[in-house]
Amino acid sequence: MSHPTTRVLALLELLQAHPGLTGAVLAQRLEIDERTVRRYATRLVDLGIPVRAERGRYGGYRLLPGFKLPPLMLTDDEATAVLLGLLAGRQLGLTVAGAGADSALAKIQRVLPAALRERIEAVAQTLDFTVAKRRSAAPAGDVVLTLADAARQRRRVRLAYRSWRGEHTDRDLDPYGLVFHSGRWYVTGHDQLRGELRTFRVDRVGAARLLDVTFAEPAAFDPVEHVTRSLAGVRYRWPVEVWLQTSPAEAARRIPPSVARLTEVDGGVLLRAHAERLDGMARLLAGLEWPFEILEPDELRAALREHVRGLARACDPPGQ
Repeated sequence: MSHPTTRVLALLELLQAHPGLTGAVLAQRLEIDERTVRRYATRLVDLGIPVRAERGRYGGYRLLPGFKLPPLMLTDDEATAVLLGLLAGRQLGLTVAGAGADSALAKIQRVLPAALRERIEAVAQTLDFTVAKRRSAAPAGDVVLTLADAARQRRRVRLAYRSWRGEHTDRDLDPYGLVFHSGRWYVTGHDQLRGELRTFRVDRVGAARLLDVTFAEPAAFDPVEHVTRSLAGVRYRWPVEVWLQTSPAEAARRIPPSVARLTEVDGGVLLRAHAERLDGMARLLAGLEWPFEILEPDELRAALREHVRGLARACDPPGQ
């Protein structure tokens, strides 16, 4: 909470949730000194929010009895933007475990004026997406918030992690950033257990706890690029190498970095990837617009021939 306005609002939230907190406790929670607490309390009073400071052994800061913040007021455009964001997040899988998106959607709809509520419901009932709905496992909300807080503060975090094999480990991570990709949340950073950069699925994190250890911000590190390259390097069953007769720019336009690593070589581009099934790789190659040469594995050539035979059969007239 580096911005003063953020701390003032955080002070107001603390006073509403925990009336009577002392200046020392408020200073500790807001990471400021007691003199600044007094200044922020005065600022709230200037804004018309009745904050009272009580002295003595059991004294502290509290709001005057009966004071309540006014309800959140949204314009029609603001309400529409919030609800569309919730609908899109639910469709794309950009949610956390629990019914947070659904309950938030229901709460906002309940407090909207009747005319606007009907129009918003019409959007929700008629809106469709060209992107298929994601049904991947959603991470725990508190885990996402802890990881985001750790990445912003550059603080190490301890993870209780479950691998794809079901193995459970406790590991310390210096998180560099969160990435949402293809319906899943990922966190990337320096894994102290392995001593190297790693990418972890957030839905496999059972618990995350901030540690009192900080780390330096990495220079020119791109979390999105690292995550997509990590996914392309996952050791599936079949290692694949294909030489493409095209430019690096054209290859990058057609082949996502999460699918393969692309390297300029011999006047073309070398595609390196791992595939669990070769028929999917055969379909990808058949859809490219450039000549190519399969370097490995030989089984990919057989998969490509079978795919071509299927295309040829589809060209035959009915009954032949």
